[in-house]
Amino acid sequence: MASDSRFLTAEWRNLIMLNYEVDPAILKPYLPAYTEIDLWEGKCLVSMVGFMFKETRVLGIKWPWHVNFEEVNLRFYVRHYDGKQWKRGTVFVSEIVPKNMIVIIANNLYKEHYRALPMRHSVTKAGPDHTNFLYEWKLNGQWNKIGATVRNSLKPILPGSAEEFIFEHYWGYNKLSYTKTMQYQVEHIRWQVAEVRDFVFEANIKELYGEAFVPYLNAEPFSAFWANGSEVAVKVADKLFFAPVLPD
Repeated sequence: MASDSRFLTAEWRNLIMLNYEVDPAILKPYLPAYTEIDLWEGKCLVSMVGFMFKETRVLGIKWPWHVNFEEVNLRFYVRHYDGKQWKRGTVFVSEIVPKNMIVIIANNLYKEHYRALPMRHSVTKAGPDHTNFLYEWKLNGQWNKIGATVRNSLKPILPGSAEEFIFEHYWGYNKLSYTKTMQYQVEHIRWQVAEVRDFVFEANIKELYGEAFVPYLNAEPFSAFWANGSEVAVKVADKLFFAPVLPD
């Protein structure tokens, strides 16, 4: 990883991914120019994600009280053709963190969709072979939550698997306008995953994400995954102004 191009370095740990099938039409308002929705076996998926930011540095600096914190986000999957190859990436509908400074930096510099809410998390034993991971955020006086009970046994992500589709995205895209898109690269090693035995997701979906997402996020998820995470680096963003010619 080239240090001179890193905007942020951190560890992303204990990632819970609840994946839901949705109508692609509800994602059109968020779809950046020069990207298209990336489907898994013909299905359009969004993911509710909960994880920990640890050892966070912005431009190499650890900012006091902004080093270790929770994040919960709602994201979907896209791809962009850069003239030579397809890049698989993610687009964020919403991101929640407990720190206002993170919101200011990310929303202004990367045009993300962060908001700050009170948050907490827990990691507890669930018998000899499993662990409970829980992330919570407080909205209008009520605690929302995403969590999973995970087997204490790691395994590699297999090529061509559903886990690979969800976790192996190394680009981020944000809509700037109908003709401009922000692009940034995320670097990390290939993660390991563990079996999810049970999960929980309780949230004020309408207030958080809008009416269009209610019927889909209230349904049973298509899949539920957990990954151990690793050190990550987010590179300095650039902008896309025109669409390369797509391959035949």
